[in-house]
Order: sequence, then structure tokens, then C-alpha cells
Amino acid sequence: MAEMSADQLKELLELTREVDSVELKVSVPARDHGTATRNLGLDPIEAEIRQVFFFDTPDLRLNKAGIVARARRRQGGTADTVVKLRPVVPDELPKEFRKSASMKVEVDIMPGGFVCSASMKGKSKPDKVKRAAAGEEPLKEIFSREQVEFFKAYAPEGVGFKDLITLGPILTLKLEYPEPELGRDFVAEAWFYPDQSQLLELSTQCEPKEAFQVGGELKIFLLTKGIDLAAEQQTKTKTALEIFSARLS
Repeated sequence: MAEMSADQLKELLELTREVDSVELKVSVPARDHGTATRNLGLDPIEAEIRQVFFFDTPDLRLNKAGIVARARRRQGGTADTVVKLRPVVPDELPKEFRKSASMKVEVDIMPGGFVCSASMKGKSKPDKVKRAAAGEEPLKEIFSREQVEFFKAYAPEGVGFKDLITLGPILTLKLEYPEPELGRDFVAEAWFYPDQSQLLELSTQCEPKEAFQVGGELKIFLLTKGIDLAAEQQTKTKTALEIFSARLS
């Protein structure tokens, strides 16, 4: 991917020894969405439809504290939830959270940078998520006991699930397929925001010990497909919250 400083590379190397997985990703500038779609042979008809909801206070106190509370409804009748903390130092996480089967500690690597996050994952029912997002039943009910405890441990003082509002929904399309040229599964995810803007993110996951090798292979693959790795990067969640923040203010 794009160049990092020696200090960044050292920190990243240390992180890869402590995390569960690595996701390498790049966002494609809006002007290049058509080119990327053609060169990668992406077929939106094959993509999974998702509906994403974020939950935060009106002044985004969770976001300012590095916490993300999110729910997704998926095509096919499933739904999932997550309470995420970032950035995080893996060995500083309490053991009861770190050892949980529902916890995933991951490094996201983007051109020029990276961030480590801890995600407490859960499952829910699509209709239950829909009702909670609409305020028809308590939001807390769609999150697991472990997620609630993780939330309580890191949420700003005085902020509970009852203080959160729904930010969304956002329609997304996710296309995941084995990419022969890359030799591994590849993901293209398009987000359609309420202000009519769009974000296209390309990514692949790998084992932590493979991060530098796969990063180099992904860089070559994307460059041969005409993807501009020097373009300013956007992240799905940050972009969403910036849009909702502007609307709330």
C-alpha cells in the first residue's frame, strides 16, 4: 500500500503479533468508481444488500470517545450488531473481554496508515433491529449481555443505551468473491449515504503474519486495475457520522 514512516511500520509490526486478524483496505475516489467497477468486473446484481444503523448521542459523544454502536440488517433474513472501540492497545483490554469468543481485535490498514480496533460482535433478528431503530422497543434489547458490558466499560460517563438516537439507515451493497489474480477472497463494498454521496471500499483480510506480504500483493493488484492509491482515504463509519453530525447541527 502507500508508504508509511519507519515508526509506523515498527508499530504495525508489533500490532500484528497481538491481533486476531488484519484487513487491508482502500477507498476509491468518486470520480473513479466507474473505472474500478469495469476493471474489477464488479457485478452489483451479485451483491448482498445491507441496511446499516449507527447509534450515538445527538452530539456524537460515543464517536468522540472512540466507540461505535452499530446494527445491520442483511438480505436473506439475518442481522448482526457490534460495539467497537478504536483505537485500542490489545494487551490493555481486560481479560474477560479479550478472551471472549465474540471479541475480535483487528488492524485495518489503509494507504498511509492503520488503526487497531476491538469489536464485540453479536447477532439479532432483522425485525427486532428494525423496531429498535424506530424507537418501538428498547435499543439495549438488540445487543448481547457481553456487548452491554463492553459498552458500559468504555462509554462516556452518564451515557447509556437510552441516551442514543438512530443515525440511519444507510443502504450498502457488499460483493465478496474469490479473486484469482490476488489468490484470495476480495471484497467490494458500496455505501449510499443520505446526502446522495457514495463510498466504494475495496478490501481483503489475512492472517496477521501475512500482513506485509499480502499488502504488497494487494498494492500491485490494485495498481494494475487503475486504482489510485495516492487518493485521499475515506472510511465508511467516519463518513457516515460526519454526514449525520452535519444534519444534526
